[in-house]
Amino acid sequence: MRLVRYGDNGAERPGLLDRDGRVRDLSDHVPDITGACLTRDGLAALRALDPASLRALDPASLPMVDGIPQQDLRLGACVGGVGKFLAVGLNYADHAAEAGMDVPTEPILFTKWTSCIAGPDDDLRLPTDSATTDWEVELGIVIGDGGSHIASDRAAGHIAGYCVINDISERDWQLRRGGTWDKGKGHDGFGPIGPWLVTADEIPDARALRLWLEVDGHRHQDGTTATMVFGPEEIVAYTSRFTTLQPGDVIATGTPPGVGMGQKPPVYLRRGQIMRLGIDGLGQQQQRVI
Repeated sequence: MRLVRYGDNGAERPGLLDRDGRVRDLSDHVPDITGACLTRDGLAALRALDPASLRALDPASLPMVDGIPQQDLRLGACVGGVGKFLAVGLNYADHAAEAGMDVPTEPILFTKWTSCIAGPDDDLRLPTDSATTDWEVELGIVIGDGGSHIASDRAAGHIAGYCVINDISERDWQLRRGGTWDKGKGHDGFGPIGPWLVTADEIPDARALRLWLEVDGHRHQDGTTATMVFGPEEIVAYTSRFTTLQPGDVIATGTPPGVGMGQKPPVYLRRGQIMRLGIDGLGQQQQRVI
């Protein structure tokens, strides 16, 4: 399934993407796409809306929503009510090299404040005192069943699905203003999520996905999740040692090389530019910098 949230900012409704790329409304069945419907039981209940199968809901049985998604129909972040927005740093060896940092021996964890979450195509408003705002296309994990101290060989069962994330980062705030990375990662709008949440059963190998990002048509990032240092199951298991993961939590898993900070000389976002990014099978985002 490809789950979406559509409508005006702050008033999104739950939906499902059909095979023709149109949104079907789920409002009669769930109040929102949140952790409550992303557990194993919650997803099974959604699939069981199709009386002919417990495995695949027929979107044609749901009301069609007017408009074409990401054209004249706004999509919000594909998960609502996120309790924790976590992230992993330097999780691609070649990105660590371009940043001049060692490849980590354990996942580097940090947080993105949930107030940074945005729709996949919402404008990015640069902070007024920012000169080094950067881009990072990332595979996002969405937690289904929660838990703590999850074993690596059971972690896949705790992943509801995957999505595209742009881990937008203000590098001066992240690296040169003291303290942790968080203040460079959590500004309003720095966490576009979506366009849709693709359930894990539709992604046979999350370590074999191509991901890319362009600014004004120039491709800066073009990588594959095969070069991750730590895979999704390792990340879920490791993170659950330090915090109880809850349904609907989101984890960004790191970015391949090609970020602005790694260019020679470094290149950062400017007002008027357009970012486009995507991951095979998970859709695309576009943000206009204002």
